Formats: sequence, structure tokens, C-alpha cells
Amino acid sequence: MEKQNSKYRWVVFVSILLTYLLIVSQRTAPGLISDQLMKDFNITASTIGLLTSIQFFAYAGLQIPIGILSDRFGPNFFLVIGALLTGIGTLIYSLATNELVLLFARLLVGTGDSAIWVNLVLILSQWFKVREFVGLLGIAGMAGSFGFLLATVPFSAWITRSGWRPPFFTSGIMVVLCGVLLYYVLVKKPKTFEWNDTIPKKQKKPREKTLILLRRIFSTRQAWATFFCHFGTVGTYVGFIGSWAVPYGMHVYGLSRSDASQLIMVGLFGAIIGAPLTSWISSRLDSIKRPYVIVHCIVFLCWASFLFMNGKPPVLMLTIIFFLIGYGNGASALTFAIVRKSFDIKEVGVVSGFANMGGFLSAVLLPSIFGKVLDHFHASASSVGYQYGFIIPVIFASLGLVGGLIIVEKRQEVLQSQVN
Repeated sequence: MEKQNSKYRWVVFVSILLTYLLIVSQRTAPGLISDQLMKDFNITASTIGLLTSIQFFAYAGLQIPIGILSDRFGPNFFLVIGALLTGIGTLIYSLATNELVLLFARLLVGTGDSAIWVNLVLILSQWFKVREFVGLLGIAGMAGSFGFLLATVPFSAWITRSGWRPPFFTSGIMVVLCGVLLYYVLVKKPKTFEWNDTIPKKQKKPREKTLILLRRIFSTRQAWATFFCHFGTVGTYVGFIGSWAVPYGMHVYGLSRSDASQLIMVGLFGAIIGAPLTSWISSRLDSIKRPYVIVHCIVFLCWASFLFMNGKPPVLMLTIIFFLIGYGNGASALTFAIVRKSFDIKEVGVVSGFANMGGFLSAVLLPSIFGKVLDHFHASASSVGYQYGFIIPVIFASLGLVGGLIIVEKRQEVLQSQVN
């Protein structure tokens, strides 16, 4: 029985999506309680930015090592360990007594989370054919957006009712249980089946040395294109909503926590639509570059509009802006469609890690720099500090647009990859 023709592959797919959905919710849920943490632990806006940054720093820094190890030793073990570390880190976060424990907990969450997406891409590559892979990648992106959605109104309402610790404790338990589920589905159960090797031994080539592989990949235009694409769309969105979006809505517009999280939820609806719709448009046009460049242009203009309107656009326009920025985040699934169609299957892990690192390097830098801008102006409760802070995502989004423009279309290679 071949993996790519078995019914069991759908069990694998659903299990991975459930885990991914829950883990993604914990990427941005701490942003709901930024002001509470500042009050409870007597910490500054810069420290809040550091909390978010250290999580994404671990995530970004481990992307390439995780990609290399997963390509070489297989993705199953790393996905299970990643889920367990994320769950344990969330549990520690819920029990924290000072800012040092908070920092350690977010570092642990970032370390575990770093193993999730790269290995998700690899596992889908192994269990599904190329034509299925592109569509399922859009669904996976949509599942991640639902995870972000959980961290808005539902999680905010839960925090308002019971305080912030019980929701994070419960979420940690659920993620740990998902790690146990993945062990059974990916490691233990498949041992009872007999799988046919889909790659004949004669076609297998000796592995390239790691340094040579990295040197070759880092010198390719396509790899850097994916890096900057993710840097511009994912990092700006995740970095902002994971740290300053809720305080921005509360301080600048006078919204309640629940209302501010509803504003973010609009962006998440955009992200939910963005992944499958943009993948469908790309398939219809037989092009990844054209729709992706348009998406990057829209994201850049959205961030720039904050500057043009002194950090406080009208509420209706703000809603539209968040929707479009969210759409761009969802459309970023095209980054990995580029990776899958441009590189050999043995290199998908490390290139996916490199591309993903771009997005979360941006997410590392944005919250911390944004927090320093707010502290500099002593204006975290007014639009002045935010107005200057929005210069950062504008610059980052412009780099994403550059990435989209330097993508090299390889349509003929798609047919070859489907045959292989």
C-alpha cells in the first residue's frame, strides 16, 4: 500500500490540522492580555514587545536547523516534540509568577512552534500527491486562520469571565494531548502497515553535504524571493496582532477589549478567505507570481494608509484595512507552493524553513521595535506613538513586495514535478 493512495492519509491530515489550529491560537493569544501583564507584573511596553519577540526569535532562528534535521531524519518525531514543547510552555506561562518565567515560557512555546509548519509541509508532501498538496496547503492555511480566530472574541470572552490564567492553562493541556495523538497517528499506528517505497532504490541519490546544500540554496534567487514574501506578509500581520493590535484599538479608539478583538477578527476572516481563494485564483491563472504580487501591493498600501491618516483612519476604513492585511496573511500559503514547485522534494524542508524564517524574523523585530517607539514617545495610550510605529510594517511590507517581484515562474517544471 502506498501512502499517497491510502485512506489513512486523511486521518494524518485531520490530526495535523487540529494540532496546528490549537498551536496557532497560542501564537497571538498573549496579545489579548498585554495591558494586563503590564499591570500585574509592573512591566513596560518594551518588555511586552520582548515577550513576543523572544517567542518568534526562537521560531525564526530554528527554522533552518529544523528543516535540515527533518529532511534528513523525517518530520514525524519533530512534529510530536514540537507539539509537546508548545503545550508545556503554555502551561508554564499560565502559572508564571514574574517576567522571567513569562520569558522562559514564551521561549519554550517558540521552540516547539518552530517545528510545526515545516514538518506539516513535509508530511503533506509525503502523504499527498502534488496536485492534492497545493489545495490542501490552502486548507492548512485556513485552519491556521481559524486558530487565530479562536484567539480573538472567544478567548477574549473567556479571559474576561475567568481571568487570563485558566484559559492558557486549559489550552496548554489540550496541546499536550494533541502531541500524544500525533505520536499515535504518525509514529505508532503506521508501524502496523506495510508501505511500498514510492522512490525506487536506483533513483535514490546520496545526500548532499549540509554546508554545500545551504550554500547552494542561499545563492538562489527563488529562495530569497520566498524569504522576502513571507517577511512582508506574515511577519507584519502576526507581529502586530500578537502584541499591539488589541492595545491599539483600546487606547486609540477607546474600544473595550472585546470590541478590539472583534476588529482583529475581521482580519482573520480575511485570512480564512485568503488561503483557499488565492490558491484557486493562482490555479486558474496558471501563475503564482501575478496574484501574489497584487496581494503584496495591497498589503503595502494598507500599512501605508496608517501613516497617511496620522495613525487613526476612520473606523470603517480601519475594518477594511484589517480585512485586507488578513487576506494577505492567508494568501502567504502561496510561498510554500512556490517552494514545492521550485525545489526537489529532498530540499523542501530546508527551503520551507528558510522561507518561514523570513516571516517570523519580521515578527521578531516588529513588536520589539514598535514597543520601543511607544516608550520613546510615552504615548502608548495615544495615536502619536502608534503613528510613528506604523513606519515599521510599511518598510517590512515593501520588502515583501520586492520578494514577489523577483519570483521566477517555472510553469513547465510543475508538470515535471507532478510526474515525479
